[in-house]
Amino acid sequence: MHPESKKNFEKIYRACRSILGLDTWDRFLGVCVAEAGPETFPDTLALYMNSLGLPQFLPELARLEWHLHQTNSNKIELPLEIGRLCVNPTVRLLQLSWKNLPSILNPQREASSVTPERGEELVLVWKEPQTGEVRTQAASDEDLLALKIVMEEIKAEEAALAGKVPVGAVDAAVDHAVEKGILLAPPSGIRRDPSTFPIGQDTRDDFLSSPLFTLQWHITQACDLHCKHCYDRSERNPLKLEQGVAFLDDLRAFCRSRHVKGQVSFTGGNPLLYPHFGELYRAAAERGLATAILGNPAPRERIEELLSLQRPVFFQVSLEGLPDYNDAVRGPGHFERVIGFLEVLHDLQVYSMVMLTLTQDNIAQVLPLAEILRERTDSFTFNRLSQVGEGARLRLPPPDAYAAFLETYLKAVEDNPILALKDNLINVLKYQKGEELFGGCTGYGCGAAFNFLAVLSDGEAHACRKFPSLIGNIFEKSLAEIYDSDEAHRYRAGSPACRSCKIRPVCGGCLAVAHSLSLDIFEQRDPYCFF
Repeated sequence: MHPESKKNFEKIYRACRSILGLDTWDRFLGVCVAEAGPETFPDTLALYMNSLGLPQFLPELARLEWHLHQTNSNKIELPLEIGRLCVNPTVRLLQLSWKNLPSILNPQREASSVTPERGEELVLVWKEPQTGEVRTQAASDEDLLALKIVMEEIKAEEAALAGKVPVGAVDAAVDHAVEKGILLAPPSGIRRDPSTFPIGQDTRDDFLSSPLFTLQWHITQACDLHCKHCYDRSERNPLKLEQGVAFLDDLRAFCRSRHVKGQVSFTGGNPLLYPHFGELYRAAAERGLATAILGNPAPRERIEELLSLQRPVFFQVSLEGLPDYNDAVRGPGHFERVIGFLEVLHDLQVYSMVMLTLTQDNIAQVLPLAEILRERTDSFTFNRLSQVGEGARLRLPPPDAYAAFLETYLKAVEDNPILALKDNLINVLKYQKGEELFGGCTGYGCGAAFNFLAVLSDGEAHACRKFPSLIGNIFEKSLAEIYDSDEAHRYRAGSPACRSCKIRPVCGGCLAVAHSLSLDIFEQRDPYCFF
């Protein structure tokens, strides 16, 4: 055989060559293959397999390796812009008569970890969209379901009904196929308007597009606390369970249409006081929505019940400072109850977050509290007070004192691993120091009506819960109609005073703070900005 032809065979059939051994490989190529092309190698192996005592699975392995080579050599170009979910055009589905052959090709496998077995197996071969790497694996039922849904244009709801599974399980199958690259999906439909958000060298383009949409859902006004800074103690119509389930269907449809993952952060009041919380939590999980809880300490048994349905992304509780001050704001004994509850969350391996509402009275307590919480929670951070509702009785620190506090806080982050970054104005400091910027309040600067919405028990939808920012009602309009409304767009665009700022995509200040200080948020910027 010509040396170049031999090299070509060795390049294509690496696994077969390794199994045969160098001596047998050379003899086989020289005597049996001669001048035949590499495409005939699987058939040639089958022809001489018994007479030469070769492993029975070898022809099928060669067939798989040939398809890998073809896929790698294929000049099919993946589409740069995709308008709808589709099958990766490089995907090949092979039916082999031996199982476990793709595992043999895994370079990370241990020599004795995989044994080929007789039996039919469907195998996928495809080129990953991001890396261009050719991959192969046995096709799972989930893979085949995802391919069937897209190729035959079957609605996920119909597939779920036919398979007697939650629709979220069908959505998950499709999403996993997209993550593997078997299916191709359009980019996120949650994307900033470039006319209001500058794109330049100071911020990355990925800050302008979100793969996640979060709904902060205040399902009840009922609360076992009466905090001094509560934004809303008003009476509102209670949420009916059937209304809530119908809205979850709408939320799922919205997220699927925008090609993003959906998350429901249940809150209130205290969401665990909602009489149908378990049913609503289950309904969210069945629709494939991630879940989180912003509430008050609860019995261990209650958390275990929720874990049996779906593990929350996080459980957030609040502390307002050191024990005496916190209990003066949130009620006697609250501090100790929170500390005990954090132990429960840690024991149950639930990610815990502690939030503080920053005021003039507790600004000096933030970092001492962080030391108390160092080993007790996964994350601790703060929001500036919005002086609305009962919070109007409290005061924010002066702007210069706040800027100095941010300097101290950012330095403390280096030493205390639980301290998290949230306030958008921290990016001003990071920019001035030449440090890498972070995502800001919601991962994309001010996320009001962008990758985040707040919905109240009576259906009111607000751009941000921290101040009145009504943009519609979910019982009167669909979430898509509310999100695409002029009102939502106005909040999403933020203040024109920030429009030319180099770090606008990860900042925008805080609309709630500006509003609570009687500023026009559609004209004036956050008065605490020191850029």
